[in-house]
This record gives sequence, C-alpha cells and structure tokens, in this order.
Amino acid sequence: MPSELTWRKAIEKVLNKSATPLHYNEITEQIIADGLRQSLGATPAATVSAQITASIKKDGAASPYTRVGKGTYTMAKGHEQPTLQQKPKLTSDVSESDETEAQYEIVTSFGMFWRREAVEWIATPRLLGMQQIGATPVDFNKQLGIYLLYDGREVIYVGRTTDRPLGRRLFEHTSDRMSSRWDRFSWFGLLPVSEHGALGALPSTFDAAKLIPALEAILIEALEPRQNRKLGDDLAAVEFIQRIDPEIEKKRVKVMLDAVINKL
Repeated sequence: MPSELTWRKAIEKVLNKSATPLHYNEITEQIIADGLRQSLGATPAATVSAQITASIKKDGAASPYTRVGKGTYTMAKGHEQPTLQQKPKLTSDVSESDETEAQYEIVTSFGMFWRREAVEWIATPRLLGMQQIGATPVDFNKQLGIYLLYDGREVIYVGRTTDRPLGRRLFEHTSDRMSSRWDRFSWFGLLPVSEHGALGALPSTFDAAKLIPALEAILIEALEPRQNRKLGDDLAAVEFIQRIDPEIEKKRVKVMLDAVINKL
C-alpha cells in the first residue's frame, strides 16, 4: 500500500492540476476529495495555510507558491499556472504580515446553525465539530466566546461564555426560561484549536487593530444582513461543521432494535 503524500506534495499536486488559483480551503477540500492524505488532524485547512505561508516566508522567490489574494495561491512561475487578474483599486492595500494568512486571529473557530437535537444534553455535553469531513473531531464543550440561540432562523438570544464554558451555558438553556424556545445555536470561540484537536489557553491580550474586523465579521456571519455582499473576514476559514454525538446515534439504533424485537 503506497504511503500518503506529504502536505507539501499534496498541495503542489492540487495546485498543479488547477487551471485557476485556489483558496487554501479549496486546496484542503481537494486534497481530501482526491485521497491524497488520510491523516488530516483536527485543523487541515490551518495546516495547508501554514505550509504555504511558511514556504513563502522562508524561501522567498524560491518558494513554489505565489500569493495572488488573501488566502489564495497558485504555483510560482515555471509551473505554467495562470495568475489571477486583479482589478485596479482606488486605495492601496493595508499591509499584512504572513501570520494574517493563518486562520487564528481573534475568533479561532465558530459553528453556524448547529442542531440542538444533535447533542446529548448533560452537564458537560460534547459539542463535536469538524473542520472538514474526515478531519479529527474537536469537542468545543470548553470553548469561550459568544453564542446565539435560534428559533428556526430567528435569533432569540445572544449570550457570552466567560466564567462558564460554552457547553455548560448551553446545557443551562435546556432547563431555564429559554428551554422550549430554541432549536439551533451558533457560536464564536476565542480559544485556539491545536492540530490534534485540543483547546488552548485564552490569550492575555488582543491586538486592538484586529478587534474591529473581528466584531464586524461576527455580526455579518451571525445576522446575515442582506446588504452585506461579503462574508465575515477571517471567519469562513475557521468554520466547524457539526458532528452528531455518537451517544445519540447509539440511542437511535437501540430504539430501532427494540422496535424490531417487539414486532417479533
């Protein structure tokens, strides 16, 4: 059985095959779809971004990658890849460091419209999410940040998790005055997520210059205003899709088996 490609080899294979530049999220999705990597870790998109930006920063002109837009790359000259045509701008770009390509800034991770019924509601519930299908699941039970409760798609409550983590706060809403009013929730977390899926410590300080775009991004993602044509900056890269708690799946199977047995 052939060994899987390294991240660098997998990235180059995808970019060489593409007729257009790709965002690192798209590169990651294609690596997974083509089966170029089986060991993905918990944050494959972050790994792809880090591999590319580290090469550009360290190797300079010798790097095989060229950045053509925020988070978007193609192969450097000599690989016969087309470049992205940029429209002239009236104002100059704000300078960015290499680190701003990485997905972890103020908001490190978020989940949108997760289903209440997909969680086993105990005092310490498992809030499982995956960055991409096939990635290692992450338990966001202890995440800190902001959350929203929905009735359908209407926001009915906004809360914060500081002294008590996200899982505990949501659990409390299953038995307080909000208990019968919400069926979905979204959350925006501040604790960093490691490649192995562990949550890190809360930073002691935040760069003030990054707070404003982070707040704007949260509001755009959460409220989806019709006149905003762009998504929240730096949030689409860190979204985690919900994974149903395995305990719920076990209960469903048990109910089905009991029903079959009762019919015998």
